[in-house]
Amino acid sequence: MHLGKNGKMTGHLQIIEQAYRGKKVFLTGHTGFKGAWLLMWLHILGAEVKGYALSPENEDDLFNLIEGQKLCDSVIGDLRDKDKLRQSINSFQPDFIIHFAAQSLVRLSYEVPVDTFEVNALGTANVLDAVRALDKPCAVILITTDKVYYNYEWTYPYRETDRLGGYDPYSASKACAELIIDSYRNSFFNTGNFKTHQKAIAVARAGNVIGGGDWAKNRLLPDIAMALGRGQKISIRNPHAVRPWQHVLEPLSGYLLLGARLFQTPLQFCQAYNFGPESNDSLTVEQMVKMAISSWAGGEYEITTLADQRHEAGLLKLDISKARAELEWAPKMNALEAVALTIKWYKAFYENREFVRELTRDQIMTYSKL
Repeated sequence: MHLGKNGKMTGHLQIIEQAYRGKKVFLTGHTGFKGAWLLMWLHILGAEVKGYALSPENEDDLFNLIEGQKLCDSVIGDLRDKDKLRQSINSFQPDFIIHFAAQSLVRLSYEVPVDTFEVNALGTANVLDAVRALDKPCAVILITTDKVYYNYEWTYPYRETDRLGGYDPYSASKACAELIIDSYRNSFFNTGNFKTHQKAIAVARAGNVIGGGDWAKNRLLPDIAMALGRGQKISIRNPHAVRPWQHVLEPLSGYLLLGARLFQTPLQFCQAYNFGPESNDSLTVEQMVKMAISSWAGGEYEITTLADQRHEAGLLKLDISKARAELEWAPKMNALEAVALTIKWYKAFYENREFVRELTRDQIMTYSKL
């Protein structure tokens, strides 16, 4: 991996450690893929974490593999249960709230569109309404997605000021969530009244993340890893689709840094920020598969067409210049390094799953010191 690419990483590590050590962090979606990685990272930082999410779906979920129930006070609950959510937040009195919980799959959103809108849009409103009842200062980081942008399929990276929209129910539900966030921020958490409410609200948008422990259906890297682990041929459906691949630790570092900045200087960072790879670091799906096979040192693939093929974006990139300028954040890995690190995790899982808890911790520790 690259070391000290922008000369700011050592300082960032100190800022993040100082911000979260000994602090209370309420983390929604802690049983999910990204949530479990962040749970482990917050534990390493010395934060006290309370999680709120649905139960893990199977025993191989990352939350179970890292023994996540030992790393936090884990509450199993639905975002749509606003009373339980509010009580969970208020009884904890958090310094930070990081909101991951969502229905996060595009293809599934076609099957359960109403549930997707309820969880992603109204669930976000329930989180923000619980924040209204919190009688203490709190920094709130709400995670959405790169898919909130109305996708023109153009070659330019999308900036935070570009039009929001969504073709599929998942993307539209996340765009709705952003409108809700903006409304709450203007109506109840206006920076002009910060001394009264003491709530700092920011949005983080990221693209297609990869990393060990993601077992979601119809997602490229999990499908690749499962095929390689079982000695099967990899099937891909959109070989020419371009994605801004990044390792999960990249956006998580941005979220943690944004939260730290928000906590220290709340009025300056109550905005939306993109976190993604460098604009020239995108790969096609087919290139990604070939990289993964190379890192695994074996494997084959084929291109298939699904009978019920749904619309999926062909090209979507994020402009990260705002995060670079205002947060001094930048990615530390390129796509090849991200794929290699991810495949290393999955290969370890299939060879000896008992090892992956320490491997997950080691990958976080190594990354945080880059």
